[in-house]
Amino acid sequence: MTLKQPIIILGIESSCDDTAVSIIRNREVISNIIIHQTIHKKYGGIVPELASREHDKYLFSTVNKAIKIANIKRSQLNAVSVTIGPGLIGSLLVGYSFAKSFSIGLNIPLIEVNHIQAHILSHFIQNANLNNSFPKFPFLCLMISGAHTQIIQVNDFFDMKILGSTLDDAVGESLDKIARLFGFTYPGAIFLDKYSKLGNNKKFSFSKPNVKGLNFSFSGLKSQVYRFIQYQLKDNSNFIKNNIHSLCASIQKTISEILIEKIILAMKQTKIFRIVLAGGVSANNEIRKQFFSLKKKNIEVFIPKKKYTTDNGAMIALVGFLKFKKKNFVTIKPYSKFTTFF
Repeated sequence: MTLKQPIIILGIESSCDDTAVSIIRNREVISNIIIHQTIHKKYGGIVPELASREHDKYLFSTVNKAIKIANIKRSQLNAVSVTIGPGLIGSLLVGYSFAKSFSIGLNIPLIEVNHIQAHILSHFIQNANLNNSFPKFPFLCLMISGAHTQIIQVNDFFDMKILGSTLDDAVGESLDKIARLFGFTYPGAIFLDKYSKLGNNKKFSFSKPNVKGLNFSFSGLKSQVYRFIQYQLKDNSNFIKNNIHSLCASIQKTISEILIEKIILAMKQTKIFRIVLAGGVSANNEIRKQFFSLKKKNIEVFIPKKKYTTDNGAMIALVGFLKFKKKNFVTIKPYSKFTTFF
């Protein structure tokens, strides 16, 4: 096969509670399916065992649907790529076991993909960000999701260095926990975003954590909001109901400012003035708005289209495409143990 021929990769993502499968032709997405697990809502968070069972339930049919939508035959697939972590071990095992069997059955390479790298490199999918262009190296990535909050310097596709991380809760985790205080169901961050649109973001003021360097901390802010709400409810049992829009707006403003201040500090330290957002929380409208405003300071900003912010198979397939060109495959041995990545 010559490089002029299209490379078709199947990507499988099962690191948490979304069963996602995508097929790309070179960097173009030709199918992208995400099955959102709703079973966790009544528990107020993800139940790992249930997540694993849901992946096992839907993965086979989702792969078949992705192939059908892509309008290709299995024989046209050049490789299968799959998430190996970080994530829930049971969910990862379901996806990895399926991908391994799939690659053996079709006699095509198996490619392992780091979940965080995939989020960052999703910007190299054709038309994946609002700029509709690929960011140039080097750049700084703000990785914000339900489980991660990191600033990462990206020098090349597989040359990355973590400059700062959260010391406790991730930003998405904090938003979900605060949302629960307001009575929203899981995942609550989307409700904070929705209700904030009608609120006054200057009505309530919350202090920002004093964390040196490029690290983050959100547990203090979460506790501060909790104590503030409990204090207000003593005098007014309807406080949350009467102020829900402005509460959401004020909290989102505070979190956005924390993120902006840290990324500006990172740019000053590294002299890199090109930034990208990645991860599910980058779908937050207030955060997107605040980062767009950095363009006025002659800073290059790349923000993913919302369908590529949450966990998806396209980002896994994209990394698979990049590794395929390097022939970075997994050697599969009979009865081999599961990857020791963890």
